[in-house]
Amino acid sequence: MTKRNKIIYWIATLWLALGMTSTGIVQLIPMKEEAEMIQRLGYPLYLLTLLGVWKLLGVIAILIPKFGLLKEWAYAGFFFAMSGAVVSHLAVKEDASTLFGPILLIVLTVISWYFRPENRKCTSN
Repeated sequence: MTKRNKIIYWIATLWLALGMTSTGIVQLIPMKEEAEMIQRLGYPLYLLTLLGVWKLLGVIAILIPKFGLLKEWAYAGFFFAMSGAVVSHLAVKEDASTLFGPILLIVLTVISWYFRPENRKCTSN
């Protein structure tokens, strides 16, 4: 892995981890704004807790060494959660500004996944 690719990987991964950690914590804290948003999107309140826990576990999975298969699942979960957020906001015709966060996290997920080092990939042995 070239130095350039390693830098790209770590910048994207750290920003992704920061974004998922911060949104995960916000979803675990009972905040009125988050509750209103999730209900506006048509989802039950308990989904916030579920998403918050999954995000925090996913961050741990992508940051710890080894465990390639676990990392693949975490990246897939991030992609599914954030693409679901984009579709949900579009479905209820919310402002385009609500799409910025989820789209940014999708981009960071893809970049981090694409540039991950060999020792962080899932290998079939």
